[in-house]
Amino acid sequence: MIMAKAVSKKGEVPEKKAAPKKTKKATETKKVGTKKKVAKPAETKRITARKSAAPKQERALLSGKSAAGKTLVVVESPSKAKTLSKILGPGYVIKSSVGHIRDLPRSRMAIDIEHDFAPEYILVKGKASIKNELTALSQTAKGVLLASDPDREGEAIAWHLADLLELPLDQKCRVRFYEITANAVRDAVAHPDVIDLYKVDAQQARRVLDRLVGYTLSPLLWNKIRYGLSAGRVQSVALDLICQREREIEKFIPEEYWNVTVKADASLGRAYEMKVDRWEGKSLWKNNLPIMIKDKEFAETILEEVRSHDIIVSEFRPRESQRKPQPPFKTSSVQQEAARRLGLSPRRTMRVAQDLYEGINVPGQGHIGMITYMRTDSLRLAAEALSACRDYVASRWGSRYLPGKPNAYTAAGRSQDAHEAIRPTDVTLTPDFVKNALTTEQFKLYDMIWRRFVASQMSNAVVANSTLLADAGRAGLRQFGESLIFEGWSAVWPLELKGEVMAPAEAGERLLFVSAEKERRFTRPPARYSESTLIKALEEEGVGRPSTYATIVDTLYSRDYVEKNEDKRLVPTSLGKIVDDFLLKYFNGENVASIVDTGFTAQMEKELDEIEEDKRKWLDVVKDFWIDFSRTVDLAKDAERVPLPEPEPMGEDCPECGNPLVKKRGRFGEFIACAGYPGCKYTRAVLKVIGVKCPKCGETEGGDIVKRKSKKGKTFFGCSRYPDCDYVAWNQPTGEKCPECGNVLQKKGKATLCSVCGYKLRDESTDE
Repeated sequence: MIMAKAVSKKGEVPEKKAAPKKTKKATETKKVGTKKKVAKPAETKRITARKSAAPKQERALLSGKSAAGKTLVVVESPSKAKTLSKILGPGYVIKSSVGHIRDLPRSRMAIDIEHDFAPEYILVKGKASIKNELTALSQTAKGVLLASDPDREGEAIAWHLADLLELPLDQKCRVRFYEITANAVRDAVAHPDVIDLYKVDAQQARRVLDRLVGYTLSPLLWNKIRYGLSAGRVQSVALDLICQREREIEKFIPEEYWNVTVKADASLGRAYEMKVDRWEGKSLWKNNLPIMIKDKEFAETILEEVRSHDIIVSEFRPRESQRKPQPPFKTSSVQQEAARRLGLSPRRTMRVAQDLYEGINVPGQGHIGMITYMRTDSLRLAAEALSACRDYVASRWGSRYLPGKPNAYTAAGRSQDAHEAIRPTDVTLTPDFVKNALTTEQFKLYDMIWRRFVASQMSNAVVANSTLLADAGRAGLRQFGESLIFEGWSAVWPLELKGEVMAPAEAGERLLFVSAEKERRFTRPPARYSESTLIKALEEEGVGRPSTYATIVDTLYSRDYVEKNEDKRLVPTSLGKIVDDFLLKYFNGENVASIVDTGFTAQMEKELDEIEEDKRKWLDVVKDFWIDFSRTVDLAKDAERVPLPEPEPMGEDCPECGNPLVKKRGRFGEFIACAGYPGCKYTRAVLKVIGVKCPKCGETEGGDIVKRKSKKGKTFFGCSRYPDCDYVAWNQPTGEKCPECGNVLQKKGKATLCSVCGYKLRDESTDE
């Protein structure tokens, strides 16, 4: 049962109320409840004292607020309140708690470890007027409904509100809106339920665990590294993943290999571009790269073999394959796709999605919720939504685009299936129809969600795949072809084909040699995480929940543990590495509470789910964790203080005061500053040399190419000797010469090209 200094629950209600008798859940949990009555916190006592000073009606009149004869509905946000007011009409008073109304204080741990980890809840700062208004309205209302969001966090908010408004826990006062449309809202209001106390327990367990970790580890880091640092259950795992990847990159040794490409023609204008992939019958490729062509000499030998022998087709294999549509979005996937396609951060994606969920004023439709609830890890879709979507597809594209039965999807791992996947509330509200009612970001996100949902219920796309094999002496050649036969779901959601259309060829056919070329390449280290790929990794490891993903990276930024480079990839700072090394040393092992281990943290997530499913008690989970964790913290207290690196001297003096210049790190990355700060506040940006000589003056004056930022924040490349040298380019110079015209080649995305003659060489390696 939940045991808090604020309230008691699960069979134990505030002292004034009788124990619940009607609900099965309340009756069952009463059996395991403690008989000892738990005192209310100071804030709750003050509320009770004020209430006793005047009768209920008198207090309501004195407050100037009344809901006489109406139903009070309490939601989390003012935006949702506005939407519900228009749906429910004059018989309801809709008010917002503006998020949590009660929480743990920030100034102290507020967890009574000695008394069953009872949390001490207080009124959130600035919420006194909201609490007073809700209390007054509840006294005159004919009923009270708590309509906070339908997840663990929302359930906890409803529980706190029920205690403050003195609503019995067996009262059916809880309504949950999975979509904010007229039918869904009215149906939910007509069928209220009791507060799900198991879900409240799961949220409280998470809150207590996070408070225990954060308020125990952070002072340890202050003492051993630097004041102001923090650590947390999920935050520490995320930091370690980023640091692990950085260590892999630092240890990586590039391996040289060579691409050999052969162009050949055939009758009827057929053209082929093949890669050499075999030598004397043995494969030269590994991990989609010709790793076994290790040096220039071998590449030259292969070229000579191809030039001096006929190219004979040995096999042409055509086949058809079906591509299934991707599932509708859940929280993690919508964040990943919005980052990849729209450039939105996870936090921004969730903010825009919240706006769409809570309601938009659509001309001719009124104020309606555009999408279902956006914090979900389920891929389930309601039967009514599937039926509406199938009708829309059939009318828009025809029966050929409609599968025989609805496509069903199952989320991997443990999924909270109470919610649906993220989908439009009304499939007929197409993105183009509502475009003028939405902001640019709202439109782009809604368009993406709408298309993904509709595509998920369409027929498979049919793709023609073909493979051409040919031989030229000892060299074997291969080319892959790919083309779309039937678009199916790709009529709505883009299907990314990796190959190009290839004309058929006949076995035994001789191809006419056109040209052959070699290209030197190097293997690449694993790519750094982006915000979206980090979320994907955390989800795959079972760490964190949909509601927490968007805040993880923000915390790492704010603590100066991680920064984003020019490619929008996450790079650990020196401070982040120091913190991670410290946590790895003392909090990672078989005999300690391994809070930086993904398996350990994923197991904690599983146990939180089991609390919600009534398979475990929240107090047992917290106690089991605290035993090992507190012992581990005690061991770490004996650690020596970790010295922080001194600012790196630049070897030059400040032009304003003559003191040495040093390289420092701030919130926005590295910069050069005067060592005499704060007496001298001279600063300048760090020039990031990319290791390429300036094509204009590098040979004569020694200029280097550096990365710079324009006034609008766009990256470009210029000479380090500017303004003496005015060389500038938007794309990164490689230092290599164009084989066609001799100018410097530049990198653009995954391609290497010449901006003068247009020569282009595709980069076939991958960084994912």
